[in-house]
Amino acid sequence: MERTLVLIKPDALQRGLVGEMVTRLERKGLKIAAAKMFSFEDKVLEEHYAHLKDKPFFPRIREFMKSTPLLAMVLEGKDAVEVVRRLAGPTNGREAPAGTIRGDYAVSIQCNLVHASDSKEAAEKEVARFFKPAEIFNWEAVLMDNYYANEEKG
Repeated sequence: MERTLVLIKPDALQRGLVGEMVTRLERKGLKIAAAKMFSFEDKVLEEHYAHLKDKPFFPRIREFMKSTPLLAMVLEGKDAVEVVRRLAGPTNGREAPAGTIRGDYAVSIQCNLVHASDSKEAAEKEVARFFKPAEIFNWEAVLMDNYYANEEKG
């Protein structure tokens, strides 16, 4: 099964949406392989947002992402990266369709509740950035037969 990283951002914690978001991800059939709360250190934040580090709005992102702890999760499932991206919806909450996390709860580009890895390659790097191998659990979800056909379980 594929793994992906999800970060539940400060606005979701402040608004009491963590449980709703985790519920949606689990009900879709994604399995939590790891979860922890953390606060961003500058070095990790700059590494994670390296593609934005030189943008004029980066200080605002830094302040926002350091305003409260975040919840980091490793989720597993068939095509987990794409499944989570679709559940999250487009980055801009105003453009996200109803039924997605951002479409139902976000109206901002920055305050968009959740980060989700955007590719398999990014997911591998991001999972390793936030979790040590010993923090990721391999466990059998007994309901997987109700989510996937045998040939899909790979």
